[in-house]
Amino acid sequence: MDVTPPLGLLAELTHRCPLHCPYCSNPVELTKRDAELSTADWLSVLSQARELGVLQVHLSGGEPLLRPDLPELVAHASSLGCYVNLVTSGLGLTSARLSGLVERGLAHVQLSAQGSIRERSDELAGARAFDHKLAAAAAIKAAGLPLSLNVVLHRRNHDQLAGIIELAERMGADRLELANTQYYGWALRNRDALMPTAEQLAAAEPIVRAAVARLGGTMEIVYVVADYHEPYPKPCMYGWGARQLTVAPDGTVLPCPAASAISTLRLSSVRDTPLADIWYRSESFNAYRGEDWMTEPCRTCDRRGLDFGGCRCQAFLLTGDAAATDPVCSRSPQREVVDLVLTRPPVADVVMRG
Repeated sequence: MDVTPPLGLLAELTHRCPLHCPYCSNPVELTKRDAELSTADWLSVLSQARELGVLQVHLSGGEPLLRPDLPELVAHASSLGCYVNLVTSGLGLTSARLSGLVERGLAHVQLSAQGSIRERSDELAGARAFDHKLAAAAAIKAAGLPLSLNVVLHRRNHDQLAGIIELAERMGADRLELANTQYYGWALRNRDALMPTAEQLAAAEPIVRAAVARLGGTMEIVYVVADYHEPYPKPCMYGWGARQLTVAPDGTVLPCPAASAISTLRLSSVRDTPLADIWYRSESFNAYRGEDWMTEPCRTCDRRGLDFGGCRCQAFLLTGDAAATDPVCSRSPQREVVDLVLTRPPVADVVMRG
C-alpha cells in the first residue's frame, strides 16, 4: 500500500509526573530518568520528524515541564516550521515560564483536569493540583494562547460532567475534550474500578449535546465514547501508522501511544534507526497498515474503512492476538470477552499510580 508522510509527532519527553492518576495510560513500567533521550537526541528526533513531513509536534509525558531543556526543544521545533503544542498537568507552569516558551514559539497548550471541584480533583490526581490548574489556565489565556482542556472520564467523575463543562467555561477553554478512559497501561489495572455504568453514560449524552448546542462557536467540545459500551469500535488513530507517530522517553518509536502493550510486536528505536526508515519500512509500523492483515469478519466488513478493525492494542490485551477484530465490536466473535468485563461487580478502591 502507499504510505503517506505523518502529520503529527507525539514526543513523550519523560514519564516523570507530579500526579498519580489511576487512569494513566502510560505503561506500568515507566522509563527511568537516566534512560531518557538526551537534549541532542530530541533535537535530532524533531529535525528528522520535520524532514519526514511532520507539521504538528505535541510535547507530552509524563510532565514535559520536568525537562529543563523544554525551552530549547520548543524553540527548535518552532524554528523547523512546526506547530508546537504543550500537553501538561499545569503544575510548574508559571506565567514567567510560559512567557519564555511563548517567546520560543509555543503555539498551544493542552491542560488536564480531573474533576470540577477541588476535593475530587485532588483526590483523583493524588496531589494538590486543582488550584495550580486554575492558575495555569489563567496564565495561558493571559498569554493569548489557545487552551484545550482534557478530562478523562470514568465512574468516579462522570457525575461531575456538567460541572466540568462549567469549569472549562470559567477557564476560557477554546476546546474541551471529554474522553472516556482507554484501558491501557496503569488504567487497565484499575478497569473494574473506573468502568462507567450504562446509567452514567446515558445521563452524559444529553448533557454533552446541550453543551455543544449552547457553546457552539465559543468552545469546541469533543466527546470520546466509552467504547466497551458501544456496538462498534472507534476509528483508532485513523488507521495503524497512518497519520501520527509517538516517540517514547527512551527513544522507542510507536505507531500509536499504547503500542508497547503488544508484547509480540518488535519495536524500533531512534537510537539506532533513522525515523524515516522506521515510518516506512519497520516491521512494527507495517504490521497492521492497510487491510491485508485483517481476518474475518473485518476483511469483508463494510465498516473496515471506517474503524480499521478497531484498536490493535485493545485487541491484543483482550484476546492475546493483535490481529483479531477489536472485541468491543458487536460483530466480533469474541465480543463476550467485553460483555464479561461489563458484568463484573465494581471494585471499590483504585490503585493510584506510584
